[in-house]
Amino acid sequence: MKILGIIPARYASTRFPGKPLIDIQGKSMIQRVYEQALKSESLDKVVVATDDERIAEAILNFGGEFVMTGATHQSGTDRCAEVSKQLPDFDIVINIQGDEPFINPKQIDLLVSCFDQPNVQLATLIKEIHTEEELFNNNIPKVVTNNKQEAIYFSRHTIPYIRNAEKEQWLKAHQFYKHIGIYGYTTQALHEITLLEPSRLEIAESLEQLRWIENGYTIQTRITDLETIAIDTPEDLNKIIN
Repeated sequence: MKILGIIPARYASTRFPGKPLIDIQGKSMIQRVYEQALKSESLDKVVVATDDERIAEAILNFGGEFVMTGATHQSGTDRCAEVSKQLPDFDIVINIQGDEPFINPKQIDLLVSCFDQPNVQLATLIKEIHTEEELFNNNIPKVVTNNKQEAIYFSRHTIPYIRNAEKEQWLKAHQFYKHIGIYGYTTQALHEITLLEPSRLEIAESLEQLRWIENGYTIQTRITDLETIAIDTPEDLNKIIN
C-alpha cells in the first residue's frame, strides 16, 4: 500500500485566525506538524492542503510540500479528498490535524496499522478516559465500540449512560473512551463519503463521522495511550508555552 499523509491547513479560523502560522518556540505550528508527520515510518509522502498563499509561502520557506485546494471546503475530509484526486497514486490517505504541533508519529503508525486488516475502509484512534473532567466535558467527543473495535457511535454527551451508579462512580463502573481526531481512509472510501449529504445525527452532534456510520460505513479504531495537544485558541497556546 502507498500511503499519503495530508495536513489540512486554513488561515481563516473563527477562534484563532492565522493559527497555522503562529510561532511556537521558533517554528510555525504548521512546520512542527509537518516535521512530526515526516517522522512516521508508515507514510510515503506528506503534503499540506491549503487554500491560502501565506501558508503556502511558509511551507516553501521551510522546504515542505503543499497542494492548493478550493476555499469552500466544509471540513478537512473534503480538503483531503481534493488533494487525493490530484495525487491519485496512493491507496490510503491519513488526515493529520494541522493544530497538533507535537503529534507523536507513533500515533500515525498505529492508525495506519488498521489497514493491515482486510476490508477496512475508515479508521481513527481512541483513548481511555480516566478523569471526570474529560468524561463530562461536552467538547470532548466520546466513542463506543463493538467487539471488533469498530466504532458504533460518537457523541459529545457521555456515553454509555451508567444506569445503576451515581455519576461519581461511573469511571469505576465502566471504561470510557474519547475520540482522537486523526482519520485514515482508503482513497475509494474517502471519495465516496465526501459525496454524502450531511446526516441527521451529524447535524445533531456536529460530528462528521456520524454521517459515515449513518450511511453504513464501518470505522475501525485502535486504542492509543498517547495524548494529543490541540491548539484551538490563543489560551491553548499560552498553556503549552508557559
